[in-house]
Amino acid sequence: MPTKTTEAAHDALVAALGPDHVRAANDQDHGIGHSLVAAVEGTEQAAAAMKVAAEHQLRVVPKGSGSKLDWGAPPRDVDLLLDLSPANEVVEHAAGDLVVHALAGTPIAEINRTVRSGGQQLAIDQPIDSATVGGVIATANSGPCRHLFGGVRDLLIGITVVLADGTVTTAGGKVVKNVAGYDLCKLYTGSFGTLGVITEAVFRLHPVAEEHRWITVTTDDAAAAAAAADTIRHSQAMPTAIEVDRPAGGPFTVCGQVEGRPSATHARALELAAEIGGDVVDQPPQWWGKHPFTPDGTGLRVGAEPTAMRDLLGAVEQLAGELPVSVRGAIGLGVLHLGLPADSDPTAIARLTSRLRDRGDYAVLERAPREVLQAVDPWGPIGAGPLALMRRTKDQFDPQHRLAPGRFVGGI
Repeated sequence: MPTKTTEAAHDALVAALGPDHVRAANDQDHGIGHSLVAAVEGTEQAAAAMKVAAEHQLRVVPKGSGSKLDWGAPPRDVDLLLDLSPANEVVEHAAGDLVVHALAGTPIAEINRTVRSGGQQLAIDQPIDSATVGGVIATANSGPCRHLFGGVRDLLIGITVVLADGTVTTAGGKVVKNVAGYDLCKLYTGSFGTLGVITEAVFRLHPVAEEHRWITVTTDDAAAAAAAADTIRHSQAMPTAIEVDRPAGGPFTVCGQVEGRPSATHARALELAAEIGGDVVDQPPQWWGKHPFTPDGTGLRVGAEPTAMRDLLGAVEQLAGELPVSVRGAIGLGVLHLGLPADSDPTAIARLTSRLRDRGDYAVLERAPREVLQAVDPWGPIGAGPLALMRRTKDQFDPQHRLAPGRFVGGI
């Protein structure tokens, strides 16, 4: 039965947004324990909803398509799911300035369909087709092209955020050279919805190259895979991306992407293929840009310096034991994703994660079944100094800790 507080909050949200925008939660609403769902079409409605949430002390989790709502730690004691999927619009494509402005619920794929008409791209290639602007910024999730073009925080130049009390804030702007002041864009990137509700964003764009080529080499040896990646990384071919894939129990495939003018690109690809003893193809591998884990499986993100990839790949093989671990990711940047089936032993996953952290490697659970999350902290240890700084930031932006409570590092 709904409580009087829930009933009052429901009525206040209906008054602020209209009856078509507010409903009770049901079994299809991602299972995070909330009782209310409010759908908003943009910044103004999001601010109205957050003002009601503040008045009624509602704990809020924002979501777009919901594709990454189960990433990180499960949020605690949620009252309201703020649905930004109706905020789906490319507000402006300023082709001459190489920028695009979109609402938070807009899929990245839709942005790229829009800007490609002008021969441009938003170089945040997404493993999940439905991934939206807000979710991609909140989780800082990028694809292979970050090797050359940078990650989300490098491409984000302007942002609009609604704070926990309903205040609308903006940072950055619509001009790529705008770097004045404190860079709040970077602060919100990767914050998992704990500092504010992202409602709009402005990104820098890049021209789409005339031609792409992929150079691949396959080996059973982790050291040889790392060496091939190093050769591609240090080559003068200026690779756009360098990825590695190893199915559980299978060989390593290293793949580099180059792009540019047709004749020059093909020549560079042939030279690079000769250096590593690989092949040149005109289509990426089927696994390119995809996560090595299923929506119901366990995914870890592990990292080390690019020069330490040989050791990390070897350690994963050694420490995994009998676990069927798949490996994929940006070997050229030192960031890998590990995938395990949904029925993997939670205790064994916890042991693998702990041993990787004990080595000094970066290791976080991107997403996992609840049984796994009960066995291991998804974020792992963090130094007292950085954690204190993050908590002070949380206190400043969300003093009552009502935004995605418990979802981020240290229970923030």
